Amino acid sequence: MAPAACALLSRREAYAGRIVSEVGKAHAAEGDTAMSDVTPTDAGKPRITITYCTQCHWLLRAAWMAQELLSTFSTDLGEVALVPGAGGVFRIDYGGEVIWERVRDEGFPDIKTLKQRVRDLLDPERNLGHIDRH
Repeated sequence: MAPAACALLSRREAYAGRIVSEVGKAHAAEGDTAMSDVTPTDAGKPRITITYCTQCHWLLRAAWMAQELLSTFSTDLGEVALVPGAGGVFRIDYGGEVIWERVRDEGFPDIKTLKQRVRDLLDPERNLGHIDRH
């Protein structure tokens, strides 16, 4: 990365850090401790990891899938983590169990299939609405 771009990035990161710090101070001043009570994973809730290949530039795909899972299952999941990898890896684990592997499953999951696999492990009786009708 060019030195000018690094300097710009550093200024943006510093600015973002100040904003987060100020927001945290404001919440603390109001007696809101919710931000300080956040733990990395909620006990008893599953952790999903999406390991993606950085060489293949699959971060955006992994982030989109994480966003879709969080939007659908929101508070039922303890964590959805993105894990950088290499060598063409694209793997999704649910609580340590592989539920999708790009080579084994011959490609990437469509979001419908991924949500159904997560649902089947998380809450098999759960209705996914329009996803289950097609």
